[in-house]
Amino acid sequence: QVQLVESGGGLVQAGGSLRLSCAASGLTFSTYAVGWFRQAPGKEREFVAACNWSGSLNYYGDSVKGRFTISRDNTKNTVYLQMNILNPEDTAVYYCAADSGGTAVFRTRPSKLNYWGQGTQVTVSS
Repeated sequence: QVQLVESGGGLVQAGGSLRLSCAASGLTFSTYAVGWFRQAPGKEREFVAACNWSGSLNYYGDSVKGRFTISRDNTKNTVYLQMNILNPEDTAVYYCAADSGGTAVFRTRPSKLNYWGQGTQVTVSS
């Protein structure tokens, strides 16, 4: 059974930082592309970041470029999202996802991604 478990969310002041983690089990993690999405109340799900199986290719949504960094550790079956210079508009539930294909599906057809985590809440206060 495949599981993706996010952690690291919480409450932070504007301008602060958080690092999210997503631990994967039940799959050959090193062969999967992984990524992050977020969804704020009343808004559509938004692509945040994705990286290929090795972490050598990274992609970011426009609203987080230059502030967020995705990385992975295949020895720990974990993907990370380092979030810096947070602002209240970053408040959302953050989800990780994994797919056996490449990273394109994260940006073009996220509903087709193989696996999703349950999400972790990030709240940024002003």
